[in-house]
Parts: sequence; C-alpha cells; structure tokens
Amino acid sequence: MRSEKERMISGELYLPGDSELRARAKFAHEKTYKFNETLDKQKGEKILRELFSEFGEGSHIRPRLSVDYGENIVIGKRFFANYDLIMLDVAPITIGNDVMFSPRVSLLTPTHPIDAVVRNTGLEYALPIIIGDNVWLGGGVTVNPGISIGDNTIVGSGSVVTHDLPGNVIAVGNPARVLREITDHDRQIWEEERSKHGI
Repeated sequence: MRSEKERMISGELYLPGDSELRARAKFAHEKTYKFNETLDKQKGEKILRELFSEFGEGSHIRPRLSVDYGENIVIGKRFFANYDLIMLDVAPITIGNDVMFSPRVSLLTPTHPIDAVVRNTGLEYALPIIIGDNVWLGGGVTVNPGISIGDNTIVGSGSVVTHDLPGNVIAVGNPARVLREITDHDRQIWEEERSKHGI
C-alpha cells in the first residue's frame, strides 16, 4: 500500500496529518527558523544544503524563507531570491540555473478538491512547479500549482501565474498573460550595455 508521502509526491489525494509528513515538516520548520535567524552567510548556505534536495553552486537566498518540506525543492546554479520567498513544496519544485526572484515571490504547489464534502475530509493534493533557466520573477509574483515557466521568461511584479508560460516572453497581470516576446533587438541593446561596462 502506498504511503501518504508517495501519494502526495505523485499528485494524488493524501492526508497531510500523516506522521512521516509531520516529522519532515517539523525538520523543515526548524531549519528555516535557523536560516532566518542567522547573519552568517556560510552557516545559512549550509542550512539550505541540508534543507533542499539540491542547492546549486553560487546560489543565494535572503531571509525570510518559508517552505513546507524543503526536500522536494531542486535549485540550480547561481539562483538569487530576495526577501520573503515562499515555496510550498507539497509537490516537487524545480528551479533552473541563473534564475532571479524579486521580494515576496510565492511558489504554491498545494491545492484542494473542488467538492466541499471531499475537501472537508482533510484530503488535499498538489501539482509540481517548474521554473526554467534565466527566468526573472518580479516582486510579489505568485505561481499556482502545476505551472511551468519556460527559459528566459520575465514575469512582471504582482502577477499571478495560472497557466504555463512559454520561453522568451514577458508576461504580466492577474492572470498573467504574455505581453510580448523577448526579441533579438532586446538582446542587442543589452549586449551593447554589457560591452560599455566591460561585462
């Protein structure tokens, strides 16, 4: 018989009060508390490596950080998250390389049954979130369960992402909609700026 954790990770209905899940959640809450209290960058990084499944080289998160379990989160290289990041990792969260989050970004994998009778039993489920390489999420962006965001995409501040976004676009709004594609002209402008600064 499948455990509640196995059901949870696979996106099936599960009971969150299971003892195995409660123990892991307690571990994660203790680790995030320590992370949020430390001013030592090396100690903070050590805590994050113990908390997450993977935490890529050169990555940095500013406190406060909130997670459900931590172990269902994979973070690529050179990730940066500004203050007040929330990642509810009931289902897996995968973040690519060179990703930037502005303050108060929320990645929310959990959801609940539409039927109130089922919902009131305490059963819930979750859907994974995938963030591609070179993505930038603006301040206060919320990403809903089951969403994928393609490489190089930018999501404007305050947006709520309720459906998948392709790569190489700028999206804004609630619900987030593609405003326009990122063009070769955009890249050319920024290449010129980089060369001016010797980057």
